[in-house]
Amino acid sequence: MTEQKAGQLHPSWQAIIGHELDKPYMLALRTFLKQEKAAGKVIYPPSALIFNAFNHTPFDQVRVVIIGQDPYHGPNQAHGLSFSVPNGVDLPPSLQNIFKEISADLNIQMHRHGDLTPWADQGVLLLNATLTVEQAKAGSHQNKGWEQFTDAAIAALNEHREGLVFVLWGSYAQKKGAMIDDNKHLVLQSVHPSPLSAHRGFFGNHQFSMINQYLTNHGQIPIQWQL
Repeated sequence: MTEQKAGQLHPSWQAIIGHELDKPYMLALRTFLKQEKAAGKVIYPPSALIFNAFNHTPFDQVRVVIIGQDPYHGPNQAHGLSFSVPNGVDLPPSLQNIFKEISADLNIQMHRHGDLTPWADQGVLLLNATLTVEQAKAGSHQNKGWEQFTDAAIAALNEHREGLVFVLWGSYAQKKGAMIDDNKHLVLQSVHPSPLSAHRGFFGNHQFSMINQYLTNHGQIPIQWQL
């Protein structure tokens, strides 16, 4: 088997949803991204990290799916994992609130870096609905095709896997996860961890302990959330 090149979709995902990459909507998306870059626009995350979530969490190793919306649009923030920022980058407000809830729920101390790669490597698919964004322009790449691609990924997990945990924070994620069969999977919903809504039910939702309890009940090792 040829070695996977940087930026390519992991072979396990390629086998399941690779056909999506050749569909007209993805070809149009690729053209759009090339044109934006040719026009001098800065696109996040870097090309090699666009499929980072898929590449750190192969299809058959997914255990938990946390659905986000857009990549962060500030310099050095986005690296292809929803809610995550690279080491050394200040924690965005939503991630600060996620860490607060983990600390309260599991009685553990979270350190001050926001790189969630260790979660991804344990089977937590940190999936944004849209996988690219223009610098300083939130939502700029919505409705360009990414949503259809990530819908295909969610549909494949829903259909071909059992006993996953889908975490849907906020109305956007809840709409995107509407297809999930809650007879086959655990679906956890709450308001978004954003400072605008976290006090209306994100804090105190105890979803991190619920995830681990569900995994344990299904004979799996719980997620080590502490960073």
